[in-house]
Amino acid sequence: MSCPSLSRPDWCQAIPLPLLEAALLLTWSSGFIGARFSLDYAPALLVVFWRCVVVTVILFPFVISQLRRASPGVLLKNAGIGLLAMAGYLAGIVQGIALGVPAGLAALVADLLPIGMALLAAGVLGQRLAWPVWAGLVIGLLGVSVVTHGALAWGNAPWWAYSLPLLGMLSLAVATLWQKRLPASDSLGLLPNLWLQCCVSGVAFAGLAGAQGSLAPIPSAGFAMSVLWTAGLSTLGGYGLYWLCLRRATATRVASVLYLSPPITLLWAWAMFGEPLSWQMVSGLAVSALGLWLVVRTEARQARRR
Repeated sequence: MSCPSLSRPDWCQAIPLPLLEAALLLTWSSGFIGARFSLDYAPALLVVFWRCVVVTVILFPFVISQLRRASPGVLLKNAGIGLLAMAGYLAGIVQGIALGVPAGLAALVADLLPIGMALLAAGVLGQRLAWPVWAGLVIGLLGVSVVTHGALAWGNAPWWAYSLPLLGMLSLAVATLWQKRLPASDSLGLLPNLWLQCCVSGVAFAGLAGAQGSLAPIPSAGFAMSVLWTAGLSTLGGYGLYWLCLRRATATRVASVLYLSPPITLLWAWAMFGEPLSWQMVSGLAVSALGLWLVVRTEARQARRR
């Protein structure tokens, strides 16, 4: 995937990767805060639908010329990636919570992304990861478990509903690996890709949200803020930076960075809702950071040997 064409075509190459990853953490974790905020004003799927609509409308003037030049095959491939990465992932998490899966448990399952991606890469694609990378992934997951331990519960959802967050996580994992293996000739620029993802996902969410009620926006400031927050920070920021980082680093590293999203989410919650911080969160953050360091150090050593 190429960077969007601005005054310098390779402008994103000048930004240090750790800085992009820090921005990814802030924006990705903002999605959980936006989802929590929006529950007081509208059904979750309705907010997700309108966030896709807003991004699609805003980006259209900037991407129409690039989309016209793309072949139908390229558009279909990128639309498939978008459906898996956005509609599949968000629908699995949101619907699971709506059916009674506790939010803490759904978030923990979503944070299995690095492990799920590594298992898919090894089992399906035949890729081999060094043992320190596996160790880093397990340590990172341990840190996430420490952070989210207090929020874990089983809830009263139907037994099959607990599979929805897992399917959502696997959907994003497949999309990530597919995007990483996509030939450069089949890749769209960042903004056209985001537009296409939101467009096809918006259609999918229209069906899901429409089955539960009206698709009309709710005339309230809270609903408007929920849509703008998730459209700007979570979609343009979170997904945009996710694909940018994926262009610069391995899929394993990018997914491992998201191990740090639970404590960052708790920091968001402390700043916005006054929720208390704890030493458990700090210790979990330290453990996850150790796991991420193992992954990054091992991959850097392997890159120097090539």
